[in-house]
Amino acid sequence: MTKTYFTEDHEWIRVEGDIATVGITDYAQEQLGDLVFVELPEAGRKLAKGDVAVVVESVKAASDVYAPVDGDITEANGALSGDPALVNNSATGDGWLWKMKLANASQLDGLMDEAGYKAHIG
Repeated sequence: MTKTYFTEDHEWIRVEGDIATVGITDYAQEQLGDLVFVELPEAGRKLAKGDVAVVVESVKAASDVYAPVDGDITEANGALSGDPALVNNSATGDGWLWKMKLANASQLDGLMDEAGYKAHIG
């Protein structure tokens, strides 16, 4: 079963088994504006919850994207290297940023569900 969680910093994490796909929310990409560059992480990198995993640059500003949970990166979305606008066009679909193997699934309990996130952004 796939379940999606959200952070207060506007990341989403979609979990299937012990693999999670991470990206930024539609709200976040709207606030950033058109993305022009994404600095992707390397596979094999270990992340702790709260680590800066990715830097995205838009026409407005650069912004850090944080790891919502502990884990090991298994894959980065290489398609973004040639087309960072995929995040703007499909933030929760083709615009995902990285995949990771979860180290501590209990950390998901501290994240928001979709209803909680919608209330958070008002």
